[in-house]
Formats: sequence, structure tokens, C-alpha cells
Amino acid sequence: MAKGYLAHETAVIDEPVSIGSGTKIWHFCHVMSGAVIGENCVLGQNVFVGARACIGNSVRIQNNVSIYDLVTLEDDVFCGPSCVFTNVMTPRGRLRRSIDEYLATLVKQGATIGANATVVCGNTVGQHAFIGAGAVVTKDVPDYALVYGVPAKLVGWLCECTEKLSFYVANGVETAVCGKCGLTYENKNLTVRRKKPKRCSDPPHNLFGL
Repeated sequence: MAKGYLAHETAVIDEPVSIGSGTKIWHFCHVMSGAVIGENCVLGQNVFVGARACIGNSVRIQNNVSIYDLVTLEDDVFCGPSCVFTNVMTPRGRLRRSIDEYLATLVKQGATIGANATVVCGNTVGQHAFIGAGAVVTKDVPDYALVYGVPAKLVGWLCECTEKLSFYVANGVETAVCGKCGLTYENKNLTVRRKKPKRCSDPPHNLFGL
């Protein structure tokens, strides 16, 4: 681990690459030259990382996953076993696509992709979204959304701690409070946002408008 990361002796690392400290790369992985992998990641057995793939910090990629060119995984993403990414919408065996024809895929911070799920290229998976096992994602997934099925459909919302959220109307706003961790969320037109708790340093509300 002299380089700051651990790579199993069967892993192939094509230099130069950027791999953060504390990352572990296990049996039969292949990281292409030019790839970027952050700190404290775990790449399970038989993971492939393309030359123009980008992986953030604390990402966990389970066995048999390929992170192809133009796939970006932000911090804290979880990729379940054998989940699938693509980067060409209409492939043919006899056609050779240039990188300009690839479609980028973005998986935002904290999102989970279940085992054997497929994320079709050109789509964005939102922050802390949860893709059910075996789902096929064919369009963008909102932040905190729970989707599953073929094609994947919105079936609910999950807290950052993965507890299911139940929204109710309070003062004209759809609101949910996580029963497990207490985080509060608002839902406006299928856009869910976590409310930031008020800090002691915030100025007091002026009741008199002065």
C-alpha cells in the first residue's frame, strides 16, 4: 500500500491513473489509464473502470460492475453486484463509435443502484435516489426517489438513512419527517429537498419587520 491505496496482485492498474488514499481494489479488477478514483473507495472482484470514468470518494462498487467512459459516480454512491452502465444508445457490432458519440451518465451523491439494475446512458440518477434490484432506468431519476421495475418507475421516496418517507400537507407544503433519523423534507412538484436545520448562529426572525 505504498501508493496510499491497496490493489490485489491480480488487479491490473494501467498507469497513469489517479487513485485516492485508502481505496481498495480487489481481485481481477482492471483500471484503465486516465481513470479517476477518489479516496476510501472499494472495488469488488472483477470491476472495470474506463479511461474517462470518474469515481468520487467513499464509493462502493460490488462484484462484476463496469464503469465505462463518461460514467461519473459522485461521493458515497453504492453500486450493487452486476449492475450495468452503458455509454452508447444504439450500438452495432460493426460500427466504431467515437467518444463524441457517447452519452454521459451521472450518478449523484449518496445514490444506490441495486443488484442487476441497468442505467441506460444519457441519464442522471439524483442524490440519495434508490434504484431497486433488476430495474432498468431509461430516464432521469429525481433526488431521494425510490424507483424499480422495467422500465423503472417512481414508487416512493426514501430518506438519506433509507427509511421510507410519508408526505403530508403542512401549511400548504408537502412535508415528511423521517421516523428513524428525524430529518425533514419538502416535496414541491416531485422535487424533494431536505430542510436544513436552523443553526444557533442564524439571525433571529424579526417579527416586526424592523
